[in-house]
Amino acid sequence: MMGSSVDGDGMSEASPIASSLYTETIGVGPDVVLVHGWGMHSGVWEDVVESLLDHYRVTLLDLPGHGYSRMPPAAGHTLSDLASTLAAATPAPAAWVGWSLGGLAAQQVALVAPERVGRLVLVNSTPCFVQRPDWPHGIARPVLRRFAEELRQDYRAVLKRFIALEVHGSEHSTAQLHRLKAMLFQHGQPDVHALEDGLTMLETSDLRSELPRIACPTLLLMGQRDQLVPAAAGEALRDLLPDAGLHIFPRAGHAPFFSHLPEFVAKLRAFLDA
Repeated sequence: MMGSSVDGDGMSEASPIASSLYTETIGVGPDVVLVHGWGMHSGVWEDVVESLLDHYRVTLLDLPGHGYSRMPPAAGHTLSDLASTLAAATPAPAAWVGWSLGGLAAQQVALVAPERVGRLVLVNSTPCFVQRPDWPHGIARPVLRRFAEELRQDYRAVLKRFIALEVHGSEHSTAQLHRLKAMLFQHGQPDVHALEDGLTMLETSDLRSELPRIACPTLLLMGQRDQLVPAAAGEALRDLLPDAGLHIFPRAGHAPFFSHLPEFVAKLRAFLDA
């Protein structure tokens, strides 16, 4: 694993060993793991990390084939494979904060390795991202498939269209879009196979029936104007979890930690400190 250790002053120290999964650990205190969403990298959390370092030890990671995790996963990488990879590379026990696809992976970790997840925060995430007859709170399946079909033609264009959806309808959406576009390839180019596997996970995963087994305290943070994960999904998800609270950010899209940072951090820290 490529990672980092923490010295006595709480600063991160990068490991010289090259590997498939990039992680970085910063700070001193209770462990918090931050998991980004599809097509992005751990840099999306930079403002959140700054707000946590006074009291927490934060582990950032780049999903396989994303950002600095240069080696792509094996073909057909599944959600279970992803959860195992992340669990093996992160401290335990920890509070897990997962955004979008990262939240799906965090749910899977909480199901298969509950001893590793003391608290769970799902940011604009859901156990089922695609609309189904009994689940209207998702993306239409043809939309995801169109993204998948176009990846090999021009994955850069697909990612830019995807992040435009993430900020659509949100307060200050133009500024958010500029920032996300500037950040998109800061950690390098993602692997197309990893992007394809991620879309497959989003299309095929449905953890709803298993959620009652997630016993740890859970916080659901949703955007009122999210075009990818409707806020109503949070209300439905809260009913499936044994110990869950919900906050919906007014006028926020798919990335409230950009559009509503002070409020986001306040909700997150109150939950982590509880």
